[in-house]
Amino acid sequence: MVEHQMDGRYSERLEARIAVTGSNLCVGLDPRIEKHGNEIGEVERFLDQVVAETLGQAACYKPNSAYFEAMGPAGLSMLKRVIGRIPDEVPVILDAKRSDIGETQRRYAQACFEFFGADAVTINPFMGYDSLEPFLTYEARGIYLLAVTSNPGSADLQRRESGGRRIFELVGEFAQRAQAEKRAVDVGLVVGLTNAAEDVLGGLPDAPLLIPGLGAQGGDLSALSGSARGAPNVVNVSRGVLYGEEGEIGERAAHYASEIASALARAV
Repeated sequence: MVEHQMDGRYSERLEARIAVTGSNLCVGLDPRIEKHGNEIGEVERFLDQVVAETLGQAACYKPNSAYFEAMGPAGLSMLKRVIGRIPDEVPVILDAKRSDIGETQRRYAQACFEFFGADAVTINPFMGYDSLEPFLTYEARGIYLLAVTSNPGSADLQRRESGGRRIFELVGEFAQRAQAEKRAVDVGLVVGLTNAAEDVLGGLPDAPLLIPGLGAQGGDLSALSGSARGAPNVVNVSRGVLYGEEGEIGERAAHYASEIASALARAV
């Protein structure tokens, strides 16, 4: 198996991929084994089919580690193989939401970047900036910090105020701090489309955004209108592409890619 070869900063490679495809669609790889006769081999063949049929529309892919972990050791081995077969020029974001401190977090970084070979990883930042440190030393990689997630519970903590600042704005400052420190890793932010109001986007730095919530979660792309952000942003669709009821897999991806392109054109 050939591991991803990574040249240049993560954000530059993502931007180049967006330019080549004309698409800001992130295809989420969230396989539901029960839809494939509970056969891991069928899941792997399906995921290879998804990649083959969406490659022309995908700015990147985002496998969610939970769906693979639930299949046990065989699922994790499959995750590594699937990532290894995605072409080098296509970034892979491992949606793992890792969070810990010190040596434990270093092992998480090692697993995500060295074992699985991901280009970027989602991170829970709520243990503080020092918990990001083990991920910040990897050249040509990216991390996405949870800022405002797509679930209603984001109001419980992320959108609350502390000292006159909203919590997600403090997370945004982590991205700015890493940039000011000239860290090897590009630091982006996760902003759920269902909660991507104008005041939320306006409170975050112009860092790469990973935007889940389109499709089954009911996010509205009009939320992105007028945002005028320069960093390379991607909108994730998982169930809508993999298990949508209309058309073939590639057709569904093309549909979402077109919708996203129209929305972002209005945002400029």
